[in-house]
Amino acid sequence: MAISLGVVMDPIGSIKIHKDSTFAMLLEAQRRNYDILYMEQGDLSLRDGRCLARMRHLQVRDDAADWFTLGEVRTDFLDSLDVILMRKDPPFDMEYIYTTYLLEQAESRGTLVVNSPAALRNANEKVYTAWFPEVCPPTLVSRRHADIVDFVRSHHDIIVKPLDGMGGASIFRIREDDPNRNVIIETLTDHERRFTMAQTFIPEIRDGDKRVLVIDGEAIPYALARIPGEGETRGNLAAGASGVGVALSDNDRKIVETVGPRLREQGILFAGLDVIGNYLTEVNVTSPTCIRELDRLYGLNISATLMDRIEQKLAV
Repeated sequence: MAISLGVVMDPIGSIKIHKDSTFAMLLEAQRRNYDILYMEQGDLSLRDGRCLARMRHLQVRDDAADWFTLGEVRTDFLDSLDVILMRKDPPFDMEYIYTTYLLEQAESRGTLVVNSPAALRNANEKVYTAWFPEVCPPTLVSRRHADIVDFVRSHHDIIVKPLDGMGGASIFRIREDDPNRNVIIETLTDHERRFTMAQTFIPEIRDGDKRVLVIDGEAIPYALARIPGEGETRGNLAAGASGVGVALSDNDRKIVETVGPRLREQGILFAGLDVIGNYLTEVNVTSPTCIRELDRLYGLNISATLMDRIEQKLAV
């Protein structure tokens, strides 16, 4: 019997298939003759302790002019599916958290959810680095203006960013003598009402912010180094960075060896580590990207590795 795979994602009609990792996963699932059921966040509901969803059969094609076909809507319990890919992009807001509670009901009845709903709630992509201080740059998380001022005085050149951002949004570089220092801190902390992360500036950002993909605790051997554009310090493709493929360094592998076992333990089957120079800066668990870019650069099929691991877990 074919594996039934549900996917919770953003509207499929709005994605850019040439760089969408979820789409790569769906292409591989279809190649394996999985029964694919498509859902958006608003299709989920909870009734008497069981999660229901409005779902539609999905067919995909690697054709930028015509990449999907959806079947008729049906409503069924989520725990009728073998596996669910939770691939909704941030913002990681309360609606996202409520969604993890619903998905957790399906998980409790035997459905494999990738990534585990509890892990999605617990592993904030910025703060989760605190579990691995030995491979991270000096880091502060605080709401207090004075704390961040002290941090920049101590380290002279820092990066500050919101805990719930993505794609390089609202990331600032502050030097000790920056005349905009106070207004940046006020803006990010909302006048000490919101926690903010500060990290020392890592000059090796000029060589790229490397996205290292990790499947069930093990690294894909190549990373996408996202090189900041002219006049930029942000290594985010969404902020105009360019992607260059690189082989993992020995230090990259050391970072994965440090982080990987905890990811596996928490049920984070697919993660994207952000590495600048010798340091881990973020652990992305909601909807990590860069599969399609690395597949093209190196002739890989990263989604096949992920589906192999999913099949192994279903067979246990």
